Amino acid sequence: MEKSPATPQARAASLRAAIEDANHRYFVLDNPAIPDAEYDALVRELQALEAAHPGLRTPDSPTQRVGAGVLPGFETVAHELPMLSLNNAFSDEDVAEFTGRISKELGEPEPEFSVEPKLDGLAISLRYERGVFVRGATRGDGATGEDVSQNLRTIRAIPLRLRGEAPAVLEVRGEVYMPLAGFQAYNARMRETGGKVLANPRNGAAGSLRQLDPALAAARPLAFYAYGLGAVEGWSLPDRHSRVLQALRDFGFPVSPEVSVARGLDGLLAYYRGIGALRDKLPYDIDGVVYKLDRHDQQKAMGFVSRAPRWAIAHKFPAQEQLTTVEAIEVQVGRTGALTPVARLAPVQVAGVTVTNATLHNADQIARLDVRVGDTVIVRRAGDVIPEVVRVVEDRRPRDARGEPLHPPYEFPSACPACGSHTEAVRKVLRQTKAGIEYAGGAAIVCTGGLFCPAQRKQALVHFASRKAMDIEGLGERFIEALVDFDYVRTVADLYRLTLEDFLEMKRRADERDDAVPETVKAGKVATKWAENLVEAIAASKATTLERLLFALGIRDVGESTARTLARWFGALDPIMAADQAALVEVPDVGPVVAERIAGFFAEAHNREVIADLRAAGVQWPEGAPQQSAEGPLAGQTVVLTGALSAMTREEAGERLQALGAKVAGSVSKKTAFVVAGEAAGSKLEKARALGVEVWDEARLLEFLNAHPTV
Repeated sequence: MEKSPATPQARAASLRAAIEDANHRYFVLDNPAIPDAEYDALVRELQALEAAHPGLRTPDSPTQRVGAGVLPGFETVAHELPMLSLNNAFSDEDVAEFTGRISKELGEPEPEFSVEPKLDGLAISLRYERGVFVRGATRGDGATGEDVSQNLRTIRAIPLRLRGEAPAVLEVRGEVYMPLAGFQAYNARMRETGGKVLANPRNGAAGSLRQLDPALAAARPLAFYAYGLGAVEGWSLPDRHSRVLQALRDFGFPVSPEVSVARGLDGLLAYYRGIGALRDKLPYDIDGVVYKLDRHDQQKAMGFVSRAPRWAIAHKFPAQEQLTTVEAIEVQVGRTGALTPVARLAPVQVAGVTVTNATLHNADQIARLDVRVGDTVIVRRAGDVIPEVVRVVEDRRPRDARGEPLHPPYEFPSACPACGSHTEAVRKVLRQTKAGIEYAGGAAIVCTGGLFCPAQRKQALVHFASRKAMDIEGLGERFIEALVDFDYVRTVADLYRLTLEDFLEMKRRADERDDAVPETVKAGKVATKWAENLVEAIAASKATTLERLLFALGIRDVGESTARTLARWFGALDPIMAADQAALVEVPDVGPVVAERIAGFFAEAHNREVIADLRAAGVQWPEGAPQQSAEGPLAGQTVVLTGALSAMTREEAGERLQALGAKVAGSVSKKTAFVVAGEAAGSKLEKARALGVEVWDEARLLEFLNAHPTV
């Protein structure tokens, strides 16, 4: 085992080296060498060491990546060498003119270019003196930028000390950007908690660096790629830009893996089209590619014009954001009943595609944007992502003679546009305590007509027919697709009216369409047997149990366990349908949220009509006296099953244990009475042992069940 360095100074140096090496491997090489827990332990040890010995804290220490407090304001920084912008090319002809001019002036038919994606982020400059990061600034106006050093220190992809032998001064130019996965995860978290979402990755990156509190910047998922140099002292530059990029890698900077070298016009256009084909798969946003003469002597010969180099150009992709107007706001109902607002737009070209619709996500997003009919909006489309409205241009909002908006704020419908059932706001529950319910920010608006709503029809039927619900063997999703598409079934009750002739007619129509039902059916290997089997399976499912029926109805948040508890507590369906929320919360394991869901489901007239139709079709179940107190030798105890059993299935074992009063749970906690562990038991068994929970093998379970038979 390696011994720790003897002195605090040596240990601090060792920790800094280990942490920076881990950062380099993770953020630059994309090849992490240690797990996150070990990395965190190294950082904590270094923090404690520097707290105990403040003199050990250095500017390049990894602990300085997050500033201690809010900055009073950004100071300005004069760039020693201007941060120039690039001229743009928007067509192949523009690129041909660019390469033609260079070839003519250099006298070289096909010069070589360093080529790279043009990241859609924020250009910055990083200054290192004797290998240590001392300052970072934005581009600003090209001559002067903002000092955002403290915020840049929070980006772990940016080295605080260079690797290897460093020049006296090295100014590195590059782009701070927000990876798409981080952007999407951040926005999802903000929508869930009611925070402010970011308009797009570029705005997210730029806004993060302009936060006066570095801790806020540190909370954003930012990254960095180096692409060039500014001022340099004490270093002989390589003769080509492509070799500069390799040197930057060696110093510890991340460089886009898509950089390459291309020759002449054909090579540039091939690179452009290749990156364009990859654009939707890249982990970051790009808005084009950049071509730079690779040889520095050729760059010098071409020189500059105005504020841009004559030896480089940005070849832009079609814009992913455009302005258009909202012609209407409509609501679509999804398969789960969630209502999603959609903006109907004046047609506009976005990223090469004509966009006429854009998602508004949910009611909270509409309110946050305050988007209204007639508004001019910015629409974004990136790759295959559904276009979305990201911002309203309020200055262009239509107004009347008094200056008031012509259109009021949008209000969500109180009735489902697909079936007319009531809608309700459903919020994600973070936790329930005696003090009350804590919700995530934001609510989904959902239709309550689950059994009746045509938008939810297919999903409701698939769930209704599933094995743990009504168990209609052979009635899979493909058949249900055909039954709904050909209008044989509108509610789950219609299943019990289907005849053999209906299925055969469905097959004939499917053969004509050639895509609705499985090939084995269309091939007709057994002419009618498949249809006869389906009719028999549907008829057999009429005899069920109350708990299966309750689960099959698809009430939101009512799973198998809750359905079983409701069936035993009330004994019959009618008392459940008549129960109000106050009565429902008395049921064990039914909290106020689930009680509200159950009461709301049965309050919807359409759902009650479908239940009446099921009864009329002959669906029946035994009913008995309520069991409103736990009974049996395992009453009030929670049991967990894990691993494979040989004498019975885990499901059968669970039903036997539940009949004896137990609650069968899916996870182990301190409240678990015992765990039944079969063969190949895994993490649940390990957790039970760690918590000191009693463990039974299958032999002990069988002995207990034999001693306590159930009817």
